[in-house]
Amino acid sequence: MTPAQARKQQYAGNKLAKRLRRQTGQAIEDYRMIEHGDTVMVCLSGGKDSYVMLDMLLSLQRKAPVDFKLIAVNLDQKQPGFPEHILPGYLQQLGVDYHIIEQDTYSVVQRLIPEGKTTCGLCSRMRRGALYSYAAENGITKIALGHHMDDIVETLFLNMFHGGRLKAMPPKLRSDDGRHIVIRPLAYSRERDLAAYAEQAAYPIIPCNLCGSQPNLQRQMIKSMLAGWEQQQPGRIENIFNAIRHVSPSQLADTDLFDFQQLTAETGSSTAAAPVAGSWLKPVTIKGNAS
Repeated sequence: MTPAQARKQQYAGNKLAKRLRRQTGQAIEDYRMIEHGDTVMVCLSGGKDSYVMLDMLLSLQRKAPVDFKLIAVNLDQKQPGFPEHILPGYLQQLGVDYHIIEQDTYSVVQRLIPEGKTTCGLCSRMRRGALYSYAAENGITKIALGHHMDDIVETLFLNMFHGGRLKAMPPKLRSDDGRHIVIRPLAYSRERDLAAYAEQAAYPIIPCNLCGSQPNLQRQMIKSMLAGWEQQQPGRIENIFNAIRHVSPSQLADTDLFDFQQLTAETGSSTAAAPVAGSWLKPVTIKGNAS
């Protein structure tokens, strides 16, 4: 590589790092993800996304207008061949507080899920349970996950196509039991940028031989579909993500979000619409083809 090429590469790398930091900081600010005095548990899987998330949060922590603590937590699921030494060595080198949770979820998943069936549902529930338990026992106020914009958009289509629901992954949510706040600081970042940054940083990536190795996953099919759309029209992923940030309930069809029954024309009269006596239509269920 010539000196000119090296300078050009360094410039591109610095530009990418600044963009990711700006996007992460903006997401944190927009959704008030981190507040003064928080202890943020950074869920580190050993994949590219969680490495970048930790990197961004460490960088922002040094300049943030509020004081907060970070602790990196990894769940060792006892997968065969899992390199147990990599994450501790990496985190010790960074000087980051960390904890490794050891729980053999791998054997449970392998025992309960028939061969050829998707393991993601059970695996994710067990991971979530282990992480939530650790958070409750150790005064964690925020749980940070490494999901990015592509993950969020893919989840939107998964729920539409296979669940008949218009929902995705929110950048910030409260757990079902109300005890935990989960944040996704990379919500504004694209996966391709995270991959480029991870390659540049040369993180010690640990592959997962549970989820990512399964063929014909519904998420992989959605990912391929979106990749084709993005190739035809660059920027489409960002447009879809912006759509879920700018929702018009009156332009959808959910009667729980918008009171369609009381919607009447403005005639200048103060007379309210007469209530309909009884039910004159049978309940309707719209069914689609199950995938």
